[in-house]
Amino acid sequence: MESMVSYLEMEGFRCEQAGSYHEGLCTLDKHDYLCMLIDLNLPDGDGLELVRLARQNQSETGIIIISARNALEERVKGLEVGADDYLVKPFHLSELVARIHSVVRRIRTQGGEIMKFGAIRVSPEEKQCFVEDQVVDLTRKELDLLLYLMANRNRVITKESIADYLWGEYGGGYGSYDFVYTHLKNLRRKLVDAGCPDYVQNIYGVGYKFTLE
Repeated sequence: MESMVSYLEMEGFRCEQAGSYHEGLCTLDKHDYLCMLIDLNLPDGDGLELVRLARQNQSETGIIIISARNALEERVKGLEVGADDYLVKPFHLSELVARIHSVVRRIRTQGGEIMKFGAIRVSPEEKQCFVEDQVVDLTRKELDLLLYLMANRNRVITKESIADYLWGEYGGGYGSYDFVYTHLKNLRRKLVDAGCPDYVQNIYGVGYKFTLE
């Protein structure tokens, strides 16, 4: 757990951990969480019951089950009681980050919600992007990348996490992230050409930050 928490904190998340079922129960009322990671193999209680209670308590929070149980019926039970995703151990931590971002994005864009950031307005359901009232013609990957940046505003994100999000398990298999740079360069150019300020900051040696600063 310590290595997972350390990795998530390096990715810009603020983490709070609970090592047991009862500790997990105590955390449910403390904060409104962006996402909860719940292990089914808890020493003093049923992880599925904790998922059910977490969903009742925080209906808008993303919930990802992490478990060594790989049986189909276990996955179905987990999703039925309220989890958004189910990740089987062992897994790469970069995949966990990609899953978290994916769950958070789905929650933030469900129901046709219009996402806004500065001069940018995006309708995920209609797959349209506007700078003020001007339509910006983006490819599917460019729109996915923009939504990912907006969902992670003011947080430093790595090229690896972008690749994992856009291309799933194959994202890190190319040995180079030039394709990430190319998509980001094209996205920035189209937004700036439409009159939008460049909200992307290059964080040398790490990745990027999408911010109004």
